[in-house]
Amino acid sequence: MRKENSEFKTSFVSEAGSFLHNKDYFAYVELDDMACWVIADGLDADREADSAEMVVKSILRRFTEKPTMSPLRLKQYMQEAHEWLKAESRRVRLKASLILVVTDYAKIVWAVAGHARLYHFRGGRLFARSKDQSLAQMMADAGEISEEAMEVHEERHNLIHYMGQPDGFEPFVSKKVPLSEGDALLLCTPGLWEDVNGTEMIDALAEAKEPEDFTDTLEDVLLSKQRRTVHNYTAVAVYANKVFKEDPKRKWRLLKKWLLALIVLLIAGGGATFFFVKEAARKAENAANMLEFSQNADMYMKDGDYPKAVKEYSEARNMAIRLKDRIHRDMFGKRQRLMQLMVDGDGFFKEGDFAKALDKYGKAREEAKPYKEFNHKELEDKMDRSLTYMQIMSWVQEGDMKFESQDYVGARSSYQKARKAAIEEGYADGEKDIRAKLDAAEDKVSGLKKEKRLLEGDKYEKKGDQQFAAQDYVGAIDAYSAAQQIYQEIDMLERVLGMERKIDKAVDKLNPAQPAVQPSAGLDGGGSAAAGNAAGGPVSGAGQAQPAAGGSSSGTAGAGQASGNGGGAGDGAGSAKQSSAGGSSSGSSGSAAGATSADVGGAASAVEVEAADGKDSGE
Repeated sequence: MRKENSEFKTSFVSEAGSFLHNKDYFAYVELDDMACWVIADGLDADREADSAEMVVKSILRRFTEKPTMSPLRLKQYMQEAHEWLKAESRRVRLKASLILVVTDYAKIVWAVAGHARLYHFRGGRLFARSKDQSLAQMMADAGEISEEAMEVHEERHNLIHYMGQPDGFEPFVSKKVPLSEGDALLLCTPGLWEDVNGTEMIDALAEAKEPEDFTDTLEDVLLSKQRRTVHNYTAVAVYANKVFKEDPKRKWRLLKKWLLALIVLLIAGGGATFFFVKEAARKAENAANMLEFSQNADMYMKDGDYPKAVKEYSEARNMAIRLKDRIHRDMFGKRQRLMQLMVDGDGFFKEGDFAKALDKYGKAREEAKPYKEFNHKELEDKMDRSLTYMQIMSWVQEGDMKFESQDYVGARSSYQKARKAAIEEGYADGEKDIRAKLDAAEDKVSGLKKEKRLLEGDKYEKKGDQQFAAQDYVGAIDAYSAAQQIYQEIDMLERVLGMERKIDKAVDKLNPAQPAVQPSAGLDGGGSAAAGNAAGGPVSGAGQAQPAAGGSSSGTAGAGQASGNGGGAGDGAGSAKQSSAGGSSSGSSGSAAGATSADVGGAASAVEVEAADGKDSGE
């Protein structure tokens, strides 16, 4: 086998750069007689579908089923991957740039769609490079710009062809290129070749003994540029240390056999026989292709890969048409229609139109009855899921109607039922939307509760104001306290502080402050006097203290004034005198203010002075 008589080594590096998600993807397979390396760069921003991974796996799966170096077959594999991207482009248009290399361990052939690249090194030099399918490459081919300018030209990402484009997809497949021992192949995405030029690649190759050394050095060179933004990058190195040596005599033997067969045919039947045989060979090829497409389609139908089954049944039907085989044409047509119903149903389901999805699934169930290889249980599960999702969405619509009519409590109840069912069914996308609607309803309900409590607080506050005006200060304090508690519950800080001030004011009215008493003192004795009056008429009073002989005393007098319903005023004065021989006396007068009220007028004042040696009083 070819692989056993050759030596190919592969190493790669693939990183996200400055981004969280790596949209590049690489994979390869080495079979006994052929090997295939595929690298892709996702060009879309979809977070759920990985376009690069999809096309790489699709191509490798088809290659593994039927290895080939035929340009037509390779284009077919790429076309199938391209159609898959288009079929899955519902949220956003999925697209990818791709390059693949196939070898029989003696020669290579490569195919490109986009601007992922292949560099072929031989003898330490760049032997060949794939051409991009971009506007910048066209400008370079036309001589408008140089190859060096193309590497940084603004149109280098303006692609003419790429995987997933709406129409006009046309990948390029190269001719077969013989390999030499010691050749090195480098497959890379734009994230690498934009910042690592050909000279730097050759220098890195010269220092690398193994393919992993080559890719590590290329990564070091890329990161050493210290760009502010490092895009996703992937580099794959393949070292052809030993290539398979074909026996030249075998080619001549095969050629002689074909020539001999041709001569026999010409001699035996002449030209007519030759064309008859050619037509028979063409029909045999069509029949073989029809059988192959049919088998592939049956396998895809069994696996539930309905888009690919549609494609394969379509190809099988076309072969039957060429063969003028009506039986197989009708049979493949029915199967193709069944697969299309499943594709349409899945499409409507993904878009959230579960009623249309259920309709398509129902039609598919009727048409699938004759086919045992069809997965009937999966179809029943899809129908049950569609019914459940329809019920979920009916609850959501019910909640929407209640929300529009401002029945927020009812809307919340409907959304809660829908969300619970969505969680139980694993309907993640629907649950996310329902949760947002439920949060909006919760906010509205909370707002209504807050408004209701605010009205209750206002009611208590007004009641407190009325009781305060009526001098029912105890009742006012209770009402203000109830209002303050409500305001605190609904986080209205300014109103809480306002109630605190009103409560303090009511407490002050309930417990008024008492007038202050002014003390006085003398050398040997002290006394105090106070005077006041009440409404109803003027009253005056005086207090006098006299000490014993040989002593000293001091006295104070105070005066006060008050007004009330009687409209009177009063004042008082006090004095202290000393009359003993050899003694001294002093007097002071002052005034103090006080207030009182009474229904009848009257006043009284008393002054009492105590001295160290004696006691005097005056009225």
